[in-house]
Amino acid sequence: MSRMIGTVSRGVRAPIIRQGDDIVKIVTDSVLEASEDAGFKFYDRDIVAMTEAVVARAQGNYATVEDIATDIKAKFGGGTVGVIFPILSRNRFAICLRGIAMGVKKIVLMLSYPSDEVGNHLVSIDALDEKGVDPYKDVLSLEKYRELFGYEKHRFTGVDYVEYYEKLIRDCGADVKIIFGNNPKAILDYTKNVLCCDIHTRARTKRILKAAGGEVVLGLDDILNASINGSGYNAEYGLLGSNKATEDQVKLFPRDCQPVVDAIQKNLFEATGKRIEVMVYGDGAFKDPVGKIWELADPVVSPAYTSGLEGTPNELKLKYLADNDFSDLSGDELKEAIKSKIQEKDDNLVGQMASEGTTPRQLTDLIGSLCDLTSGSGDKGTPIVFIQGYFDNYTTE
Repeated sequence: MSRMIGTVSRGVRAPIIRQGDDIVKIVTDSVLEASEDAGFKFYDRDIVAMTEAVVARAQGNYATVEDIATDIKAKFGGGTVGVIFPILSRNRFAICLRGIAMGVKKIVLMLSYPSDEVGNHLVSIDALDEKGVDPYKDVLSLEKYRELFGYEKHRFTGVDYVEYYEKLIRDCGADVKIIFGNNPKAILDYTKNVLCCDIHTRARTKRILKAAGGEVVLGLDDILNASINGSGYNAEYGLLGSNKATEDQVKLFPRDCQPVVDAIQKNLFEATGKRIEVMVYGDGAFKDPVGKIWELADPVVSPAYTSGLEGTPNELKLKYLADNDFSDLSGDELKEAIKSKIQEKDDNLVGQMASEGTTPRQLTDLIGSLCDLTSGSGDKGTPIVFIQGYFDNYTTE
């Protein structure tokens, strides 16, 4: 009889990880212990994944708001800086904003609207329609925004982020002016020194501003991209992917992750004789249909993974085959016909109708999203995820 279970994703508990801990040994030992506890065996192409947070914590990749302020002042000169397109987040951005404000005299804060880059809404798109506002061309002052929309609060956090960010900047000793717009060039009417705080569109934003006359144009990826007074850093992503650790400290996105995943794969092979794929994951890449929030506030889903996780799925759509190629078959005859089709499939199905509707995303983005949903972001205590059967198909016995 064919195996009846397909993909299985398990959250694996681990010790609370502190700076200096051996993350390679902890992950290896936790997975092996989970196997004994739950009674599962290991197979080639199983997947072990761990959250970026535990890797960064083991690395001690932290920095203080004072470190951020020092870097900002050194790179912008301490005067007026335009801070554009930040996400609306107490955990992700507010603590970074504190450091930025501590390093300048004045911030011109330009918020995108009706929502930030990852879908946190200041106002609804319906409200824009009602007021006759065109977010593609209209730049609003704070006064005009309040006149039109009042004091809107985030539906999940209950925070008025406009008020929250304004107060935060002033409490850090900086002056602040707030505007609302989606064309990055609008900030240049106020200052030529700009910090681009968008995540996935940052390269375009910087390019547009530099071409339009921006003088010092940097992104969050350019801040703390080197150590400040012995702080943590991330050479590739800087402050992108950082999270609040304490009231005065951020945990940065982990760096140098490739040696970590390679070492875990090696250890697991020595212990099990199986080639198990390993990856580090952060935010998943999916969108909430109710709140409209796109989860991916990290610069990438996976900063490091073993070679077996490269590429995209190469899958046939079973319902397409059943409804088209084999519409006249049923039962065992249909089953065997589909199995044969899968066994004979091309190595690259791009453009073929039989693959239409399959998800053409990177494997690491898909698997990372599964891991993020499995581990959660609260108190589950499972920063390691063990996945089996992900690469199986209908023919797998």
